[in-house]
Amino acid sequence: MQKALALGLALLASPTLAHEFKIADLTVGHPFSHPTAATAMAGAGYMTITNTGETADRLVAVEAAFPKVMLHASVETDGIARMIHLDDGVEILPGQTIEFMPGGLHVMFMGLDGEPFVEGEAVPATLVFEKAGRLPVEFTVEPLKTGVEMDHSTHDMGSGS
Repeated sequence: MQKALALGLALLASPTLAHEFKIADLTVGHPFSHPTAATAMAGAGYMTITNTGETADRLVAVEAAFPKVMLHASVETDGIARMIHLDDGVEILPGQTIEFMPGGLHVMFMGLDGEPFVEGEAVPATLVFEKAGRLPVEFTVEPLKTGVEMDHSTHDMGSGS
């Protein structure tokens, strides 16, 4: 009986099942990342953030055990794709869902230093919201799906943008 209870509790705590995190009026859905190469210097994180409240909030930072973690957006100008650092964070209006996805908004985890993201593992992080406060989450490392994925392995970690 105790083994069955322990197994049940372990399954409930599994990051693959815990894909939704809540704080105040904000719901963070399915935070995930993709595996990175052993030589990659950076990895990206994706998720959705839904504001069910009546006031706006702002994701101002993401904290994790890496030398640098930043909020980025991928933009295309004159046919050239590049990433920009979002100094002011990301506003989430009442009733709005913001999507962090490949080719758009994303979290950059920089300075992997030979510690690649491995499928099945989780990347612990804390989302910092202007009003709601700090929310611990886990970005599950999931297999790369068919489609366009931006390669972050050569991202310049020395600049502020």
